[in-house]
Amino acid sequence: MDNETATTSLIYAERPPQPSALSNALVFGWRAVLKFKHVPEQLFDLVMTPIMFTLLFTFVFGGALSGSTAAYLQYFLPGILVQTVVFNSMYSGMGLSTDLGKGLFDRFRSLPIWSLSPFAGLMVGDILRHLIASLLILLIGILLGYRPEAGIIGVVEALLLLVVIGFGFGWIFLVLGLVMRTPSTVMTMAFTGIMPLVFASNIMVDPATMPGWLRVFVDVNPVSLMTTAMRGLMAGNATAAQLGAALIAPVLLTASLAPLTLWLYRRK
Repeated sequence: MDNETATTSLIYAERPPQPSALSNALVFGWRAVLKFKHVPEQLFDLVMTPIMFTLLFTFVFGGALSGSTAAYLQYFLPGILVQTVVFNSMYSGMGLSTDLGKGLFDRFRSLPIWSLSPFAGLMVGDILRHLIASLLILLIGILLGYRPEAGIIGVVEALLLLVVIGFGFGWIFLVLGLVMRTPSTVMTMAFTGIMPLVFASNIMVDPATMPGWLRVFVDVNPVSLMTTAMRGLMAGNATAAQLGAALIAPVLLTASLAPLTLWLYRRK
């Protein structure tokens, strides 16, 4: 091939089509999956913390609160699934803060891609973390005596609700990851906000035994509303009102914080 022919081929070669937003998101989602392969130690903290919570609270408080560990598990396990998802959601913010500190997102910003695709990848990683931890806790609970009365259908519905909860709460920590300077600061701020919501809820004990002023807060606590819906789904008696109340926080968080996340990212 002479130089003229080669030049003509280069000039008239068709330009590859620009990847779609979905294609961009899937690529960054695959990046999140590869992180589990190349950094497997992150799974240790992800898995061990909820397992320790499950075993400790079941055997320490189960007999005193419900008379037996099996009876307590029927009340406690759906709540610990919600707690695990809320806690694990902070890892997206920490991962974002780490990538920002390394200058990785500056490179992403220079690429001709959908601007939210890096965040879509973080969300994919979140969903994987939620499902892995939830399935392990559920398996341990079944071995200890937990029995989901709604069967496999109730379990699948509960897992879908957990994904929605994690998706909604994840935006809080993405905002923190964009605002805070270090991953450790993101974690500190996240725990400061999460701890009152998780422990002042109906996850571990029946609010009926709490002081009146505290019960007022617990009854409207989003974590309590989500836990009530989880119990209903796994028991097969969830109502539309319970599911609607559980979805209020994730929907509002997504609607308000997703645009804020994009604005902070473009402004940073």
